[in-house]
Amino acid sequence: MSIKSKLRAGIGFLFLMALVSSGLADYYLTRLSTDSKVILKDNYRSLIYAKNIGQILDEADNNVPAKAKLQIIQDNITSEEHNITEVGEGKLADSLQATFNQLTQNLNNPVAAATLKNKMKGVMYGIMQLNMNAIEHKNAVAKNTASRAIIIVSFIGTLCFLIAFSFAVNFPSYIANPVRELISGIKEIANKNYNKRLVFQSKDEFGEVAEAFNQMARKLNDYETSNLANILFEKKRIETIINSMHDAIIGLDDKLFIIFANKVACNLIGMPEEKLTAQYAPNVALENDLLRNMLVNDQQKMKIYADDRESYFTKEILEVVNDELVIGKVIILKNITDFQQLNDAKTTFIATISHELKTPLSSIKMSLKLLEDARVGAVNSEQKQLLQNIDDDAHRLLQITGELLDAAQIETGKIQLNFGSTHPKNIVNYAVQAIKSLADQKEIAINIACPESLPNVMADLDKTTWVLINLLSNAIKYSPAKSTVNLTVNKQGNTLAFSVKDQGRGIDSKYLSRIFERYFKVPGADAEKTGTGLGLAIAKDFIEAQGGSIGVESEIGDGSRFYFTLTINNT
Repeated sequence: MSIKSKLRAGIGFLFLMALVSSGLADYYLTRLSTDSKVILKDNYRSLIYAKNIGQILDEADNNVPAKAKLQIIQDNITSEEHNITEVGEGKLADSLQATFNQLTQNLNNPVAAATLKNKMKGVMYGIMQLNMNAIEHKNAVAKNTASRAIIIVSFIGTLCFLIAFSFAVNFPSYIANPVRELISGIKEIANKNYNKRLVFQSKDEFGEVAEAFNQMARKLNDYETSNLANILFEKKRIETIINSMHDAIIGLDDKLFIIFANKVACNLIGMPEEKLTAQYAPNVALENDLLRNMLVNDQQKMKIYADDRESYFTKEILEVVNDELVIGKVIILKNITDFQQLNDAKTTFIATISHELKTPLSSIKMSLKLLEDARVGAVNSEQKQLLQNIDDDAHRLLQITGELLDAAQIETGKIQLNFGSTHPKNIVNYAVQAIKSLADQKEIAINIACPESLPNVMADLDKTTWVLINLLSNAIKYSPAKSTVNLTVNKQGNTLAFSVKDQGRGIDSKYLSRIFERYFKVPGADAEKTGTGLGLAIAKDFIEAQGGSIGVESEIGDGSRFYFTLTINNT
């Protein structure tokens, strides 16, 4: 039977019991009302009739005519004859009528009349006694009926109350207990306990829910079993791939517990995998310098003693994201020792070649100066032009070798800085004086805005001047003839900002992020104007080595603005 049918049956039974109780109460109330009416209608009226006749017989009022009195007595006797309700009452009424008839015939005989009146009184007393007894009897019957009604109605009411109370106590449990078990089962399923089963003995909707729940749990268990096998297979495959890689790989969860570490990582850290896995990484890092550097150090390049030699690694941290939430990270150390050795060899080669080239180039420059001297000999215009071309090429070669030497020093970390306190005006004047001839060739004016009130800066005067010369020379190269280059120095917080703004064609925004890379040249630029691609890279290294910053702002058609900042000398 369904829950709906059970509810209908229970509520219907309660309604039926209430209806029976109401019917019995109505039945007994009706009986009590009827008995009361019978007492009032039958016996009480007979008493009234007898009382009226007795009052007339006892009255001595001579103002009332005798004929009227006799008529009153006759009317009451007639009413009594029509109100016979008890056994024997009819004979008494007939006797009363007969005696009254005799009285009316002997009114002139006082003795006989008195005797007949007393006889009538005796008959009336009999009628009154008979009705009084009947009233007492009917009253007892009514009381008995009322008592029986109270007992039956109370019994039925109590039975209804007990049934309703039992229904109110047990039915919520009948509904709530299966629901509670269902909620408990759902929580077990949520905790991935797919072996949970519900057992309801009832064949109603709860039984159907239990069967559906058990079927769902079986399906989930089957899915979990098959899915777990796939996950274990994929996990094994990924572990194999990770262990076969030559890079050190460590996986951390969102709470910094180590999930996995491949063989290369274990060898570098110097701990077996079983002692690393499931450990809190910061605790392990307390006793392991390499792991501490991997977790804390932000340097992308790391120098580690491994494989009985100094090795170089680059660190890469990959975040593991699920639904836009970071659930862990993977740290990868790539061994770049071979590349570093090649790079060192390249740097050494460049430095050696550049150094070796400077001597013959300086000799060429000296020889050109001698050839230009009239005391050595006269040269015609064509020879003079050739000598000028040789001088320009030699100057460009010297500049290139200088830049290569500076780049080699920076790469090897051998850059030497001579810090000192100097006014920005000194840097500006040295730089402007150095490129004045280049600006005059293109008739370019240099507008300088460097107030005397500016504070001193802590900087390497030579290298900072070299950077400013490089920026000014680039601005002059790319600005049209007879234009203006703006050189501005202003205070920005605890730094001084040097900026150079030209009126050239500008740089496409997609190239701005690479403008300070080594050997980078903006595509489409005039080949005669571009250099080695090292100038801005070296400038960036010089400024950052002094604790400053360098940047560029540019738009096509609006020129370019290069700037760098240096720290103010507060001492």
